[in-house]
Amino acid sequence: MTYKIAVLAGDGIGPEIVAQARKVIDAVAEKFNHQFDYTEALIGASAIDAVGNPYPDETHELCMNSDAVLFGAIGDPKYDNDPNAKVRPEQGLLKMRQKLGLYANLRPLEPFKSLLHKSPLKTELLEGVDFLCIRELTGGIYFGRPQGRSEDGNTAFDSCVYTKEEVERIVRLGFEFAGKRRKKLTVVDKANVLATSRLWREIAQKMEPEYPEIEVEYMFVDNAAMQIITWPKRFDVMVTENMFGDILTDEASVISGSLGMLPSASIGVHTSVFEPIHGSYPQVAGQNIANPCATVLSAAMMLDHAFGMKKEALIREAVDKALEAGVVTEDIADGKKAYSTSEVGDWLANYIKNV
Repeated sequence: MTYKIAVLAGDGIGPEIVAQARKVIDAVAEKFNHQFDYTEALIGASAIDAVGNPYPDETHELCMNSDAVLFGAIGDPKYDNDPNAKVRPEQGLLKMRQKLGLYANLRPLEPFKSLLHKSPLKTELLEGVDFLCIRELTGGIYFGRPQGRSEDGNTAFDSCVYTKEEVERIVRLGFEFAGKRRKKLTVVDKANVLATSRLWREIAQKMEPEYPEIEVEYMFVDNAAMQIITWPKRFDVMVTENMFGDILTDEASVISGSLGMLPSASIGVHTSVFEPIHGSYPQVAGQNIANPCATVLSAAMMLDHAFGMKKEALIREAVDKALEAGVVTEDIADGKKAYSTSEVGDWLANYIKNV
């Protein structure tokens, strides 16, 4: 069977890290006799520079007609440093999420043993950590209207908006994933202050009787931020709204020892998108030193979630062996020999072919 993959490498280090993920996917194809067809398209700053649109219609059409999307990163300093820019790379990402109906971002956190020493947390806090954060992607303050500035420019405003349907579908997903794991769901909100959070809590409480086997706890976002650092192994599945999830998952990334190690999957109504959680890291773009593992692990999630390939997802095993062998980029090399981005990709591909 042939699987169609839309490749949106994006900006900065995006093309470099996506190239390594493709090497690994091709190794899987060779080993298990699969066929993957790739088609590249523009997104982000590179799309703005080329056609003036961070998410061109042609890119959206490709995504809709593909079985999965492999995504790199977006962002460019020339837009970050211009507060008056009317078109921004990040608008392309938000538009893609909205048009593809990507309402849920899955971010698993299961640190590799060989990297526990790289985390700022004590090892005893990290052993046994394995939780999944499910972040709502299409609602909340990032999409709420009205949004803007007053006519005199002295006041700015954003609106946080959620509907019952939006909350119910993401919370239900949380319950379903908890049922497949250790049967514990943490609903993160700020219900003591925010009306939208009170809606979240109300809906989740009404859904509880449908899932009697699931232990449910409700936690304010500030407490959740503290618990992730002080007792991360208490979590199994966490579900939360858009901005809270954005912040908490970046905070949780330190547990892995490097931001370059965390994958994610965005799923929803149409084609799912698989991407690393880090940004475009323009400072090192083109230097062949960026860590490709988060993108490679996102490819593993793609094989599993989009294509139902279980054995083929031995990519995580390959990454684990590379870490043990010290075949790593400079961000986690600990002063020892650092391998280039492409060398890490080659090692991972060769491991999969020969294991």
